[in-house]
Amino acid sequence: MDVALVILRLTVGLLIAGHGAQKLFGLFGGHGLRGTSAFLGSVGYRPAPFWAFLGGLSEFAGGLLFAIGFLSPLGSIAIGSAMLTAITKFHWGKLWNTGGGFEYPLVHLAVAIAVGISGPGAFSLDALLGTHLPSSLTTIVVVAAIIGYLWGMIHSARKPAEVQSRPATA
Repeated sequence: MDVALVILRLTVGLLIAGHGAQKLFGLFGGHGLRGTSAFLGSVGYRPAPFWAFLGGLSEFAGGLLFAIGFLSPLGSIAIGSAMLTAITKFHWGKLWNTGGGFEYPLVHLAVAIAVGISGPGAFSLDALLGTHLPSSLTTIVVVAAIIGYLWGMIHSARKPAEVQSRPATA
């Protein structure tokens, strides 16, 4: 079981960290923070640079924490938040990845939840260092992630034209 967990953690964690590196640093053919901010702004996220950084960071740092099995389940929570946002904001309405659907982020979400529940296994930094996050801290992080997700969904729900046509306040 521990070998299976390390295979899952390394594969999914490093792929998601790479996806975050596309958003943050423009690596692997990504658009970096500037391009990610522009895209998020075009779909209504305000302030777009904040959400671009937060999304990229949750994927990059969450993926790395997940891959190495450190400070579990923080990596799972970060990945879960990013994938839930991807599913509900960008891919909803279509299932299959070939049509822009949520198939691929759903698999990442399921793996993050499963590993978050099971723990990172014996081949992890948590096991090596004997680290264990208190359940109260984990609960606080989960609640904060849910609030952040809801905040982002509510504030990006308006169409960009509605946001731009609002009168400026002094």
